[in-house]
Amino acid sequence: MNDFIRRRDVLAGGLAAAGLSRAARAQSRPIRIGVLTDMTGAYAANTGAGSVLGAQMAIEDFVRVHPELKVELVSADLLLKPDVAVGIAGNWFDNQGVDLLTDVPLSSAAYAIGEMAKAKDKVAIFTGAASAEITGGHCGPNLLHWSYDTWSMPHAVVDATIRQGGDTWFFITADYAFGHALESDAAGFVTAAKARVVGEAMAPFPGTTDFSSYLIQARASGAKVIGFANGGSDTVNCIKQSAEFGIQQGGQKIAGLLFLIHDVHGVGLASAQGVLLTEPFYWNLNAGTRAFGQRFAARMNGSVPGSVHAGQYAAVIHYLKAVIAIGPEKAKASGRAVVEQMQATPTDDPLFGRGAVRKDGRVIHNMYLFEVKSPTQSKEPWDYYTLKQTVPAAEAFRPIDHGGCRMTQT
Repeated sequence: MNDFIRRRDVLAGGLAAAGLSRAARAQSRPIRIGVLTDMTGAYAANTGAGSVLGAQMAIEDFVRVHPELKVELVSADLLLKPDVAVGIAGNWFDNQGVDLLTDVPLSSAAYAIGEMAKAKDKVAIFTGAASAEITGGHCGPNLLHWSYDTWSMPHAVVDATIRQGGDTWFFITADYAFGHALESDAAGFVTAAKARVVGEAMAPFPGTTDFSSYLIQARASGAKVIGFANGGSDTVNCIKQSAEFGIQQGGQKIAGLLFLIHDVHGVGLASAQGVLLTEPFYWNLNAGTRAFGQRFAARMNGSVPGSVHAGQYAAVIHYLKAVIAIGPEKAKASGRAVVEQMQATPTDDPLFGRGAVRKDGRVIHNMYLFEVKSPTQSKEPWDYYTLKQTVPAAEAFRPIDHGGCRMTQT
């Protein structure tokens, strides 16, 4: 991993950076990175302590190659409350010297923090927030969106499910910005494929643990597919309770529109087997992801990294490359300058492969359609997925001219 970073730095920067290295050696103030995450709520398994570790590993790996760079890490729990998240972000930017704020698994908070980063000329990189509107109507020159979004995640799943005959859909949706965006994007794929949405049920977020009334509505609708437009423990509870209601045995398919590896772990292979899902990262996909997964698991009591954790690592590495390229003092003075440098440099790491940072702030890379293995197919701990399809970066995310980002219209 360290050798990889060293080779890429040499190739990308050509070490025209001798002068920049001298500037870094003279660095008077550390670069500060803040991880604003969910430590105890519905998204804790997919973000939380793993997001902090992903960022920490990136800093350690990068500083090992660039010991002249001073970097500090802080973290906090946003408690899945937008006002708490915005308050922490404001304090970090104004009083704690934070230059980069990452994760934020709450889309409504991400919208506000993106605007704050623009006003204060800081950087926000959202790896946990999912709404595609972050790089649509809420795009900005100081933010990037890494890992996945509500367009990329349901795209392949909806298409594959419809090809299998699932031409009528009912959605159970988390009633806030993320859930609304996920249902809207998924429903768009349904109707584009000449299939139909026959109903929806909005579940309050956070705090809903009993989804029985919504599942009864979904079963009564007669829809061939029930789409869960939620995430984390909400999706886990929906899938567990749908099995208890015998929904799959009754012939209806279920689609986890944002169903991640720690959610699969929470459900268990016996209940989740056969479910189709999309992820941008899987720890056991190739040699590079597996090596990172093993390093990560050794520090997380055996728990492997998920897509957000990997996104934290990749995002922080790319950010620090930009800091070295323009110099840490300039990076601290202008977050926009750092983002421009990140956009000018292709992404390339062993976790997501080759990609790019678009003008709207969307980071594009391959996505993967997986099928969850049965218990007998799994050969080792966390061996959960069978790869069904690779969606290339150029097709994996919403076309830039379809998002409504004002920065792309000039």
